[in-house]
Amino acid sequence: MAEATIPAQLESHIPADANQQLIQTLIAAPTKEALLFELVNEWVRLTGASSCDILYREPGDGLALRASTIFPELNNRLKLGRGVGICGMVLLENEPFFQSAGVQQNERYARYPGLEDHEFEGIAVIPLAGGTTASFGILLLRSNPKWKLTPTVKKRLLELADTTAYVLRGYNSAYQAGANTNRLGALSEVTKTISTSPYLEEILQLLVNLTAQQFNYKVCTVRLLDETRGELVLRATQATAKAYQRKRAIALGESIAGRAISENRPIIVRDVQSEDDYIGHDLAVEQNLRSMICVPLTLQGRPIGVLSCYTSETREFLPDEIKALETLAKQAAVSIEHAKLQVRNTLMQEMHHRVKNNLQQIASLLRLQMHHGGYRTLTEALEDCLARILAIAAVHDLLSREDLDHVGVVSIAETLVQHQTSSFISPDKKIRFEIRGTDVGLNMTQATQLALVLNELIQNAVEHGFHDSAEGEIHINVEQNQEGVAVWVSNSGDPLPPDFDPSIASHLGLKIVDNLARGLSGRFKLANILGWTVAEVKFPRATGE
Repeated sequence: MAEATIPAQLESHIPADANQQLIQTLIAAPTKEALLFELVNEWVRLTGASSCDILYREPGDGLALRASTIFPELNNRLKLGRGVGICGMVLLENEPFFQSAGVQQNERYARYPGLEDHEFEGIAVIPLAGGTTASFGILLLRSNPKWKLTPTVKKRLLELADTTAYVLRGYNSAYQAGANTNRLGALSEVTKTISTSPYLEEILQLLVNLTAQQFNYKVCTVRLLDETRGELVLRATQATAKAYQRKRAIALGESIAGRAISENRPIIVRDVQSEDDYIGHDLAVEQNLRSMICVPLTLQGRPIGVLSCYTSETREFLPDEIKALETLAKQAAVSIEHAKLQVRNTLMQEMHHRVKNNLQQIASLLRLQMHHGGYRTLTEALEDCLARILAIAAVHDLLSREDLDHVGVVSIAETLVQHQTSSFISPDKKIRFEIRGTDVGLNMTQATQLALVLNELIQNAVEHGFHDSAEGEIHINVEQNQEGVAVWVSNSGDPLPPDFDPSIASHLGLKIVDNLARGLSGRFKLANILGWTVAEVKFPRATGE
């Protein structure tokens, strides 16, 4: 008789002196981050769990990952909105949650984005309060085998979580007292960290996150100056409230931030809730924001933005605190400008690379035309060359006006139609164009290939669809679905011959379309449908470049 298989199961044997071992980590930890790191690893060692995370409560009752044994690269980067996942539920209800098996089938379970490979069975989610009614964070334990969560195990886990909360609260109190008495230490920590990043968005986010943390501010924001519009645009905040993140741009001289830039000095407001010049009183009341200091970010006397810091209580900003923030603002301005220069340098290299690739593509098209030899006149051949070059140029023009990495398909079609109507359609032809659908964004490579495809299809519709017909319509439709992108170019002019076979009778333009469609890993069709000549191109959309 076969022996029954017993599923793997975790049985926690927590040492009797586990509380003392957790407290010992407080003595050895040199920094707050080191303490959090040691605590999560100690939890895994003491309980046998597969992983341990500590998340801290954010303004608006969101959660931010502060320490993790399995996803340390997401520390201080991953955030959960209010009530999201089991952790969000535990934070709001302030009650622990235990599940021995099948936790990933729980409808409240939220996976960290991009990390689908890890499988877990059991879970313990415990609020961290440390003697207060409101918890300041969450302790999350996961088990890969099923977890035998007996009443005794649950009780021990709650006891250890309580000890952990007291350890963290005690350290936080001492940490904040140290930060208040040693502004230079806090300043050094922030400037050192932001100077290590070459990326503008990361610098701005680090600046607001670390400034809020090191100086004990409730909210920090950075607005950068848009010189063309004369506005200060919100670029970074550590506040989780979506209404705060959507705050509108501020004109120079408007509000407190505008005044700080115009007067080139820190502006202090004792209570933003009662300050007439402050924009956003309702939000300040909702988020319980009180005192504020706005410090201009300047580089060699030239303003580039403003750093705004808010407290949750009405208080004064001490002289050494103001001085530290001014120094921090100068260092941040240097880091921001350095990041912008790096972006410009990278962009120039990328544009050189793109131009070289596109010139090679133009050369390939010219070789095809040379071998084709089907042109009646030199003018006709040159016009085809010109149209193809303009199609590629249209993509570059759109890149300079839109996103640096993606161009919309509808935008490409509109530009090509404009070229056709202004340069290549005979005055005796009355052709109406209509473009419909989703402006799907494509990367540079796909956008260039599709621009050439659309150029050929539009030219083909004009030249062959209206060879005899003098009036009609050309429709361009764009759709996106799970399979990819579909583009149709349809004309109501002359129908295809009944025995038309694209694989046999194709001229150079349709051969180019077929080759480019294959290059896009897609397919090309041409047929008469309901009295219209319909060219169809379908291909999968690339997610990056």
